[in-house]
Amino acid sequence: MTKAELVEVVAAQSKLTKKSAAELLDIVFSNIGKAVKKDARFSYPGFGTWSVRSRKARKIRNPQTNEMMKLKASKTIGFRPAKELKNSL
Repeated sequence: MTKAELVEVVAAQSKLTKKSAAELLDIVFSNIGKAVKKDARFSYPGFGTWSVRSRKARKIRNPQTNEMMKLKASKTIGFRPAKELKNSL
């Protein structure tokens, strides 16, 4: 599902315009991102949890030159679905 398809579904179910639904979704996802950044975690019961995950520094190989390079440690966002969501699949 794309963002446009999600906007269309939300607009139809909530009787909002597509523009209003798009703005609403942007606000929701923006605040989820801010919550994860601030608290390192955001949980929505029955759906899942977004959390900050740390990746260790590691060595990688450049496939074009076969040269070994160092990749710095980094952070990323991970999602873990709730048990209810997993069971519904």
